[in-house]
Amino acid sequence: MIEEQGRIRPAADRSQQAQLWRLARGQGIGRRSFLRLLSAGGAAAVLAACTGVQLPAATPQATGDAAVDPPLHFKDTAPFIDHGGGNLEARLQDMQGLITPNRLFFVRNNSASLDLDAAGWRLAVKGDAIARPLELSYDEIRNLPSRTLISYLECGGNHRAMFDLVKGQPAQGTQWMTGAVGNGEWTGVSLCDVLTLAGIKEDAVSVLLIGLDRDSPEEGFRRVIPVDKAMHADTLLAYALNGELLPKDHGFPLRALAPGWVGSTSIKWLGRIVVSSQQLWTRNNTSSYTLIGADYPPEGEAPGKVATTQTIKSALALPWPAQLPPGESRIHGFAHSPAGPIVQVEWSLDAGESWYSAEMTAPQLQYSWARFGFIWDARPGENTIMTRATDAAGNSQPDEIPFNQKGYLFNQPLPHPIRVA
Repeated sequence: MIEEQGRIRPAADRSQQAQLWRLARGQGIGRRSFLRLLSAGGAAAVLAACTGVQLPAATPQATGDAAVDPPLHFKDTAPFIDHGGGNLEARLQDMQGLITPNRLFFVRNNSASLDLDAAGWRLAVKGDAIARPLELSYDEIRNLPSRTLISYLECGGNHRAMFDLVKGQPAQGTQWMTGAVGNGEWTGVSLCDVLTLAGIKEDAVSVLLIGLDRDSPEEGFRRVIPVDKAMHADTLLAYALNGELLPKDHGFPLRALAPGWVGSTSIKWLGRIVVSSQQLWTRNNTSSYTLIGADYPPEGEAPGKVATTQTIKSALALPWPAQLPPGESRIHGFAHSPAGPIVQVEWSLDAGESWYSAEMTAPQLQYSWARFGFIWDARPGENTIMTRATDAAGNSQPDEIPFNQKGYLFNQPLPHPIRVA
């Protein structure tokens, strides 16, 4: 039986602000408006805004108490690289097994994490390509046939910083290194079962997933997927991660999981699904999550190629840059591909002139990443190790990829700097 996972609570001096923020957010008040209300009139102003009461104008008075930002997430940030805005990058060197523990799973947010009550939550399914619009409660979702699978989840911008570090071309966006990825065991219901229950029509083309995070772009982060991906049995509406209720930072009570696709497709805090007989275009398949550059022609209403499936990648589980002692070291890392299991990982000490085979050290299950390792007899000095993965479909990491403005899908072999001293 799945048991509820506790969250890390904010410090006592922030508890009132956190409670007020949850109340304000539930009434559709944005974070900036909340902070202005809190700064100007304290708790009374926030409560009045939430209940629609108009307070009389008052002369601001200095109290000596600065407004405290509400917490952006619920987990301990210490194990992560904190990029701000609620975005926490995992450190691959902390990953010692196949499954990423919930406490170490990276967080990519477009607003503060939501603290939703499952009892009052509903999932609405509608659209012109739906015959029987419906709303499902949390219990109704949980009573549908469940499905469990192991899959990696990766932000489309993972490795974005490498456009600058490796190619000398900085890209826009959060400068993720190698840790905007994790591998988990997901439990939920197939999206196709829910769409079938709602009477999806034969002329359905697009499925729009919309989150309840109103402070995100478009007042709810959203992503369009084609009907064939939506109807794949392994596209999930997940309510559990690694045998525990889905953590709040990861979309409780329900999120989508689209194996092999960029992480922005796996909408968190899912609240609405719209099924259309027409191709739908939103911010996140036009101006965002689109490869924009000279090598990427426009696609539909997008100015470039829409980022959908992930790319084959590999990375060492070491800090960047790393420092190791002289002598033999056991090095490990992770590789994954949306096209199938990884069959080989190679490593090089001479910028790709010579390659050596790494050992595959863990089985790959379903959509899991692969763990690889090798012994390196390290000599003092400055060194660089590159890795290159190949999957069962014959795809390998390319020597070069074209630049795109938003820095998506970087997957060249990474020249990992290592000082041996």
